[in-house]
Amino acid sequence: MRWLMKFRVLWDIHRSRCGFYPAPQYLRCQSLSGAGAPRWNDCDTPEEFNFASDVLDYWTQMEKEGKRGPNPALWWVNNQGDEVKWSFREMTDLTRRAANVFTQTCGLQEGDHLALILPRVPEWWLVIVACIRTGIIFMPGTTQMKAKDILYRLQVSKAKGIVTTDTLAPEVDSVASECPALKTKLLVSDHSRKGWLDFRSLIRSESPVHTCIKSKTLDPMAIFFTSGTTGFPKMAKHSHGLALRSFFPSCRKLLQLKTSDVLWCLSDTGWILAVGGSLLEPWTAGSTVFVHHLPQFDPKVIVQTLFKYPITQCFAAPSVFRMILQQNSTSLRFPTLEHCCTGGEALLPEEQELWRRQTGVLLYQAYGQSETGTTCGTLRGMKIKPGSLGKAIPPYDIQIIDDKGNILPPNTEGNIGIRIKPTRPIGIFMCYESNPVKTAEVECGDFYNSGDRATVDAEGYFWFLGRADDVINASGYRIGPAEVENALAEHPAVAESAVVSSPDPIRGEVVKAFIVLTPNFLSHDRDQLTKELQQHVKSVTAPYKYPRKVEFVSELPKTITGKIKRSELRKKEFGQM
Repeated sequence: MRWLMKFRVLWDIHRSRCGFYPAPQYLRCQSLSGAGAPRWNDCDTPEEFNFASDVLDYWTQMEKEGKRGPNPALWWVNNQGDEVKWSFREMTDLTRRAANVFTQTCGLQEGDHLALILPRVPEWWLVIVACIRTGIIFMPGTTQMKAKDILYRLQVSKAKGIVTTDTLAPEVDSVASECPALKTKLLVSDHSRKGWLDFRSLIRSESPVHTCIKSKTLDPMAIFFTSGTTGFPKMAKHSHGLALRSFFPSCRKLLQLKTSDVLWCLSDTGWILAVGGSLLEPWTAGSTVFVHHLPQFDPKVIVQTLFKYPITQCFAAPSVFRMILQQNSTSLRFPTLEHCCTGGEALLPEEQELWRRQTGVLLYQAYGQSETGTTCGTLRGMKIKPGSLGKAIPPYDIQIIDDKGNILPPNTEGNIGIRIKPTRPIGIFMCYESNPVKTAEVECGDFYNSGDRATVDAEGYFWFLGRADDVINASGYRIGPAEVENALAEHPAVAESAVVSSPDPIRGEVVKAFIVLTPNFLSHDRDQLTKELQQHVKSVTAPYKYPRKVEFVSELPKTITGKIKRSELRKKEFGQM
């Protein structure tokens, strides 16, 4: 970490070699952040857009002209007392260097796929912006993945490069021989490893002179892996329009960020919320992105951080706010906190009210998916209806539809649909990469069918009811049952299994596995076997997927065609039978 904190000296040496260029004229207009900040209107679709040149470099120019305050662009801390503060000018310099590392040193080209598996370290931000500068398609992934998860992602995406830490490098090396497309391995670490390039030392030695590509708005920018109920995760491919949507006035109204704001988004770096909430949205507004390394989730550290640092806005899953409320703190009146937003799982009305009473700050809710980004929410200052997802955020036209794509009347249960015909809105995913069948399956008449069930009231507020599929949402992590069932099937004790969500007072939902044992294990101690199976799942796939609840059964409910009736098991768990 020392190179990060000492980089200001290095940056000063090279600053004179790297020119800073003003933003295009069309960016110089009024916005929610004040005079000079960039934006488009809700219905605009410029032919070209690039977040790195049109946003990051714009704020660099504002700093150079003295038109932005002294707050850093990125403010990173950890539990050891280390602290990194980078201005937009430093971010521009560093990301240009990183762009040169990818193209000059590694030989990566526009359109190549790069897997990004990093924890909350500053290099995560450098890699993403550098990819945007070069047209390399970045693919974030959670650091909780195991070799099997990494192998699948590298193979199906045909990734030519990967950036990760020394913790996961051995997992990558164990499967690299099965990934013929993988040519470049970049390590973010203070230590070296055979066969890996040292990302930090390469940045130090690279030139800060780089010309950003002129990307089309609809050119591909990122791929997010999203879990489904059957098979392996799908690749939701997004264009640069995902970043452009952060400019739209209606989207800016969700958080109403200012250049003086310090936003802390606690999302895992593998999810789309981290890209939006920890990078695109705050930097569009010229705000400060606050980051705590948080290698392990600890509500006590979160509470201490909210008291210690001048954080004005916080975005996190409901389970985070839930755990904060359960701390034995004498006070939760955080001195600078002004606004909180949550999403990723269901939020109970009583939790919203308890947060308001304990902190004095309202807790707003938003909703979205890997395929869509944020689709609806309760905008800051808008009337809160406890338990509601809020209203649709333009340019999305959201309706409740039936299975044929017909719009249903208010207060009628149906699927959350986003209109994609005759015009596909900016921000929604392009397709499931290399999977036209799955892409076609979610197109329902003129709408994208989210697979989530809800109603909408007469005022346009949406009310989430559940998922039409079987995806489990535990603490904001979307988990496909098949992923857990496949892991369980590798253990000799498991004849077959069915995985569903189960209610939990802390996490909202947790993974529960119903397991039919093989004959040789019928006499084994069930408590010991439960622990063994849980540990097995943790060892072969991302640990957050392991079943926190296990129930051994003699048989699973099935249809006449032999398909497991997960809906029947879910109803049992949620007391609906």
